[in-house]
Amino acid sequence: MADYYQLAVEKRESIGSAANKSLRRNGKIPANYYYKETDNINLILDSKNLYHALHSGHHIFEVELEGDTQYVMIKEIQFHPVNESILHVDLMRVRRDVKITIAVPIHLEGEAVGVEEGGVLSQILTSIDIECLPTDVPEFITLDTTELEMNSSLSVADITVSGEITIITDEEQVIATITPPKEEEEPVVELEEDEEREEGEETAEGETAEGDGEDKAEGGDAAEESTK
Repeated sequence: MADYYQLAVEKRESIGSAANKSLRRNGKIPANYYYKETDNINLILDSKNLYHALHSGHHIFEVELEGDTQYVMIKEIQFHPVNESILHVDLMRVRRDVKITIAVPIHLEGEAVGVEEGGVLSQILTSIDIECLPTDVPEFITLDTTELEMNSSLSVADITVSGEITIITDEEQVIATITPPKEEEEPVVELEEDEEREEGEETAEGETAEGDGEDKAEGGDAAEESTK
């Protein structure tokens, strides 16, 4: 990927939580720029421009800084814990002639044999770490699942990349699996409340009737003795 999305930046003079809150209220995002042994630079990003950059599919961005065109990658993004808005961004400079290590998403493609047989496809790993030049960073890595059968899996070792790219992630890590669908458990039939009440009443009535019979028998015996 030889082209880069341009990220709009400007230097930030004011620092601190109050200044950062003011920036966010005005559609700006505080950021820091890092490069090896040089001092960090405080920057301001435009929130709309940053949003489009993050959804551009690019991993390396072009910035105009101190009168020079430079290339950066996003090192870290801090999000608000409640509304998930972006609070702060760390940018790290990269050189186009020096290899970098970067995480790239994995896209599954193809209709798996196991899915056609009724299995469930689950993606366990969604990205892998690769090493390459910034000019060779792909938007994503594809993995064909067509031959994936029931109770089978695909791992990092099954990924094929161009010669310019080295996969860093452990090749034994599982990316996707196909398993049989879970069997639905038969619902347990429970007695309705009315049925339980009726059964309870019937039992109580039976016990009462039996008790009355015994009382009557005892009463009869007593009467016979008194007559005698």
